[in-house]
Amino acid sequence: MSRRGAAALLTTALAGLATGGAVFWSTAAQASSGLRTCTVSDLYLSMGRKGAAAGSLYWPIQFTNTSTTSCALRGYPGVSVLDTAHRRIGPAATRTSESYSTVTLAPGGSASAIVRTTNGPIGGPCLRTGSYLRVYPPASHTAVLVPAPWKTCSSVFQVGPVNTRGTF
Repeated sequence: MSRRGAAALLTTALAGLATGGAVFWSTAAQASSGLRTCTVSDLYLSMGRKGAAAGSLYWPIQFTNTSTTSCALRGYPGVSVLDTAHRRIGPAATRTSESYSTVTLAPGGSASAIVRTTNGPIGGPCLRTGSYLRVYPPASHTAVLVPAPWKTCSSVFQVGPVNTRGTF
């Protein structure tokens, strides 16, 4: 990595921390796939269908490429819960330890990252329900607010890597 690139990453991390955001990135997808990294302006973010299993609630964040060229995502998004006034509720999501690879999104293509909490107060209380998820796509320091009524319970709030398998 060049000196300029390292400085840019450090600046991005400090800016994200200064604004109370979570900063998650991996090495740039471009370096490993030859494609450019998807930017916020390339993506439409939405929530998929909620699911529940074994005392957990799962909800995929969908990343859809709305540009006219392919781009790539690699790693974990940064995710936090916001109220209607855009104030953070509780800590940002922690990352799972799942391995990941570069996901190539053709124009119109989608991938997802799954967020998880417990399905109610199992071993701890629930925080108040938020109105939005603030999502930083991998390798991005620009967030997108996605309307999503989310309630973190039992201090469990995790996010998996972006993938096309629809898995956590």
